[in-house]
Amino acid sequence: MPSPFSAETGEAIQHARQHSVGDLLRRTAARYPDKLAVVDGERRLSFAEFDAAVNRCAHRLAERGLGKGDRLALLSHNCLQYVVLAFATARLGVVLVPVNFMLGADEIAYILGHAGVSGLVTEDALLATGAAALERAGLGDVVRGRLGGSAEGWEDWEDVNAWIDGPGDETDPGVAVADDDPLRLMYTSGTESRPKGVLLSSRSLIAQYVSCVIDGGMSADDVEVHSLPLYHCAQLDCFFSVDVYLGATSVILPGPDPAALLAAVERERATKLFAPPTVWISLLRHPAFDTTDLSSLRKGYYGASAMPVEVLRELARRLPDVEFWNFYGQTEMAPLATILRPHEQLPEAGSAGRASLNVETRIVDEDGRELPPGEIGEIVHRSPHATLGYYEDEEKTAAAFAGGWFHSGDLGVLDDEGYLSVVDRKKDMIKTGGENVASREVEEALYRLDGVAEVAVFGVAHPRWIEAVTAAVVPREGVELTAEAVLAHAREHLAGYKCPKYVVFTDALPKNPSGKIVKRALRDTHTDLAAGEQGAQSSGAVR
Repeated sequence: MPSPFSAETGEAIQHARQHSVGDLLRRTAARYPDKLAVVDGERRLSFAEFDAAVNRCAHRLAERGLGKGDRLALLSHNCLQYVVLAFATARLGVVLVPVNFMLGADEIAYILGHAGVSGLVTEDALLATGAAALERAGLGDVVRGRLGGSAEGWEDWEDVNAWIDGPGDETDPGVAVADDDPLRLMYTSGTESRPKGVLLSSRSLIAQYVSCVIDGGMSADDVEVHSLPLYHCAQLDCFFSVDVYLGATSVILPGPDPAALLAAVERERATKLFAPPTVWISLLRHPAFDTTDLSSLRKGYYGASAMPVEVLRELARRLPDVEFWNFYGQTEMAPLATILRPHEQLPEAGSAGRASLNVETRIVDEDGRELPPGEIGEIVHRSPHATLGYYEDEEKTAAAFAGGWFHSGDLGVLDDEGYLSVVDRKKDMIKTGGENVASREVEEALYRLDGVAEVAVFGVAHPRWIEAVTAAVVPREGVELTAEAVLAHAREHLAGYKCPKYVVFTDALPKNPSGKIVKRALRDTHTDLAAGEQGAQSSGAVR
């Protein structure tokens, strides 16, 4: 239906109805101007001060030619400047491209080139990597910013601190940003040779924030420590941006060092903490855990991978006053899809919960037909959380949205009450001797063995079984485990074909900065386990 109003009136209506990510901080600053918003080391900003810093930065970006639809890449560990840039770009309609700081120059160059960035901001420690990436991407004439430190040798990179803290216009830039204008371009770590660029809009993000608030029990009274990488949308958009939306206080740490995390909870009297299971395990195993005052902590969240049931029970025992939520999703869902709530943790242990407020979830077969409860298939979602699509990739976008549902690539099963159990990523399902083995089921069984600190189960090529179930085990400190003991335990709890053919011991499992175990790296490291008896024995493996 054509608009009954003039173009001028229609534009005024759209501006009055605007509800974009960039608007959220301004509204919170109006409600709570003097409330503590962000803590980063010695820096402590109220919401009014945070809002002013965002406006100054936004005007500086605009002066450098960045405008609506342009892409700005950000390569940095967590810091105050990171979150200022996240909201400054949103206010301009500039698309933020967070970059994984663990990547090499060639990998970053692909992202910068594929995104067609108009600028790059990097922390000082990564300047050389960032400069090399720009050169390899053939991007010479772009805005270059550095996050403070010495300028020697980097005079063509501007100091972003001057954009944020220097004198400047503190009024809102007033850019019209529509609900589905892209604001984020998040590159997935993925399993393919090249990562995919996931486009997210205000509609995707704010609908997801509302689901987090309602189903995640979040409030303006929260004081939260943010230690997982902000380049990942779990920390940035399930937690930090939601805190800004509500008016909660955020404490930023550069990374999830267990000692620093425990100290920050005690020092800031934090009430809320998100971490993947690997980080929760590192906190439980840290010698300072039992001597640190964690009495302020009331809300705990986990995601990125399933929490081993035995670890969940240990958390309930050692943190009895903390309620836990399991958030399941992926970048393409901005990222939340389902939630397991506190009262469901032990009765539904191991479940990913039920669809969150603004999400519908189904299980479908290979042809997209809905499957009944109890049958394994692909997990699909329908929700305003969902991505706008993969940047510059019509084919993958069409496949992901086949049938009008977003296809997650995860295998799962729903029960009669709608609780979702994630069986595995499609790529992590082990096909051995004609049978399918879910790596997670084997991991859950092995976590029940005393002395196992962490375990990852994956498949390696095998001449007889096609794939052989393999377990990489990290023993608890001071505990001696043998492969024979691990296998004996597995045989007690699992069908024979699910038991590991190989057990390898390691001091640590490979993880990405979001805390996910990188099974691809394990498969690559142990690809020759089945090459011969001598090779298997030298790797600590047992047939």
